[in-house]
Amino acid sequence: MKKVLKGIGIFLLILVLLIAAFFAFLTVTQLDPKSAGADANLMLDRSESNRSFSEGDSIDVLSWNIGYGALGKESDFFMDGGEQTRPESRSVVEKNMEGIIAQIQSVDADFSILQEVDSGSTRSYGVKETAAIADATGLMNFYALNYKCAFVPFPWPPLGKVSSGLFTLSTAQEVSASERIALPSPFSWPVSTANLKRCLLVTTSPLEGSDKQLVLVNLHLEAYDDGEGKAAQTKVLTEFLREQYEAGNYVIAGGDFNQTFPGGLDFYPVINNELWTPGLLDESNLPGEGWQFAYDTKTPTCRLLNMPYDPSDPATQYYVIDGFIVSPNVQLNSVETIDAGFAFTDHNPVHLNVTLSAD
Repeated sequence: MKKVLKGIGIFLLILVLLIAAFFAFLTVTQLDPKSAGADANLMLDRSESNRSFSEGDSIDVLSWNIGYGALGKESDFFMDGGEQTRPESRSVVEKNMEGIIAQIQSVDADFSILQEVDSGSTRSYGVKETAAIADATGLMNFYALNYKCAFVPFPWPPLGKVSSGLFTLSTAQEVSASERIALPSPFSWPVSTANLKRCLLVTTSPLEGSDKQLVLVNLHLEAYDDGEGKAAQTKVLTEFLREQYEAGNYVIAGGDFNQTFPGGLDFYPVINNELWTPGLLDESNLPGEGWQFAYDTKTPTCRLLNMPYDPSDPATQYYVIDGFIVSPNVQLNSVETIDAGFAFTDHNPVHLNVTLSAD
């Protein structure tokens, strides 16, 4: 009996040491938002961008969460009440990416801000989505990692290696600065080692004949938290936007807020409170007087991934969580959610047109 107990004790000790070693490895190799540097903010060396911008110009911006090319109509997701951690095959990802790239090209916006773009992840079968989009568009582009983990150990089958982030395409001939701004995380160790490190990807373009800048913010705020993370990240966002506007710049922030815009739930009410629900945005989340949200409720911007997409099923849950915030000197001309039928991702793209109002 003593030998049996000793054997069990040794086995448990080895197991504890292996688990400790695994989380130590994840801790060392995880994305460090305080010193992300070039590893999390890359400008890819491909550019046929040739446009200059001035005060008074109209600007087109496309925002789209592309769901790392793996969350098309045939997919569900375990965090939303579904089962999958990735689609059945690489061909599904490749099919989705072809559709996503075709949509981006057809809109031909001055700026495209994309979220959940993988650069070599198990969940998307290693497809280098950043390179595929860059090669197809030929535009100046910027990439900020917000999810880097050598091996995400859950659920089963596990997510595995993840390398993903925010991706901005620009037709601007010149970008004076690009910056990754870390956002607060609601997760503590050891959960944080295998979780996202949210950020803002900020690109700044000079305006001809002016000392002002066009500041474009690409964002993807917290999703699976208790709400405190979203609130803290939104506060950092609004403070940054206010600072940029007070410095005399034109400011456009857009992406996936994971919070529904005012009135969104009136059009797309919650069907099942036991599944994922977004946070709520209201006027108090704007940086100040004259700022405005830009969003479209005529078409939902996302669907819940508790099941494959079936628009005929009354249990299909829609939300409006993708859109923009624009500064008082940016005139809102139009904002439209493009109905892409959730064929290639669980989000629809949102197309914004604004004018940079001259003084």
